[in-house]
Amino acid sequence: MRAVFLDTESLDDLDLSPIRDCVDELVCYRGTSPDQVDERIAGFELVIVNKVVLTGESIATADGLKLICVVATGVNNVDIKVACERNIPVCNAQGYGVTSVAQHVITQMLALHTHIIDYDRAVRAGDWARATQFCLLDYPIVEVEGRTLGIVGHGALGQAVGRLAEALGMRVIVSARIGSDDVPEGRVAFGDVVEQADVISLHCPLNDDTRNLFDADVLARMKPGAFLINAARGGIVNEQALSDALRSGHLGGAAVDVLTEEPPRNGNVLFADDIPNLILTPHCAWGSFGARSRIIEQTAENIHAYLDGRRVRCVNL
Repeated sequence: MRAVFLDTESLDDLDLSPIRDCVDELVCYRGTSPDQVDERIAGFELVIVNKVVLTGESIATADGLKLICVVATGVNNVDIKVACERNIPVCNAQGYGVTSVAQHVITQMLALHTHIIDYDRAVRAGDWARATQFCLLDYPIVEVEGRTLGIVGHGALGQAVGRLAEALGMRVIVSARIGSDDVPEGRVAFGDVVEQADVISLHCPLNDDTRNLFDADVLARMKPGAFLINAARGGIVNEQALSDALRSGHLGGAAVDVLTEEPPRNGNVLFADDIPNLILTPHCAWGSFGARSRIIEQTAENIHAYLDGRRVRCVNL
C-alpha cells in the first residue's frame, strides 16, 4: 500500500514509524494547499490528513484510493458522502486527548481563580519590588472548593474534567443534551446550569444546536462573577458577546482555547488589550506529547485493521 500524509506539521516532532511500518511507501508533506491536493493524492491508495480538506471532487478523481485516515476526531474536512459512494472507509482517532484536554481545562480554571498570570506579570513589572509589605494581594484569589462547575457536553472529555473538579472539592452539575427537551436523571436543564454554575466548561460539538449557544442573552443569565471555559470549538461562544460580558464585569473571567477562525489571521475581538481576566491559548489543549503519540498509534491500528479486512474507528461504512 502506498500512502501519502498531506499535513504532518502538528506531529513533526514525533516518530511516524508505526505508520510507516504499515505501508510499502509513505510520502509526507508538512502542509498542503487546496490547489495541491489532487496532484499529491494521485496514485496513492491511502491518504492521511489532519485538517487538509478532501473534497468530493478530489476523492472521486483519485483512482486507486482505498482508505482515508484522519489524524483527529473531527472528519468535517472529508466529503463523507462521496467516500461512502466509492466504498472508501474513513477512519479517525478517538479519545486520544482526554487526559491532555482535561488537564488544560483544570489549569485554566485554577489560573482564573488565582489570577496567577496577573501576579506573574506584576512581579516582572516590578510591583512586588515596590511593595510596602512582604506580599502582593492586588488581585482577588478565589478558592474552588465548594464552588459549582457546570459541564456542557458529557462525553469522555466532560467526564474527565468532572472527575478532576470533584477531586478539588467542587460540586459538578451536567447539562442535558443541547437541542433536546428531555432532562434525564442525573442531568440538569441547560438553563439551570447557566444560572447555577460558578464555572461553566464546554465540551460539546459545534453544530446547528450549539452554534452561538453562549450569546449575549445566555451570558447575561450566568451568575455575576462566573467563569466560562471553552476548549471545545470556536463558534459555540459568541466572541463579541463574551468580550462585552468581560468588559462590563458581569463575568469574572474566561479561558478560551478555540476561536471561530483558526489560525486567526484576521485578528479577533478577544485580542483587545482592555479585556480583563481573559486567558487565550492557541488550540493547544489536545497537544500533549502523549496525546499526539496516541494519534499515531491509533492511525497505525486503523491501517492494520483495514489490511486485515477489518474496520476500526470507521465513521462512514
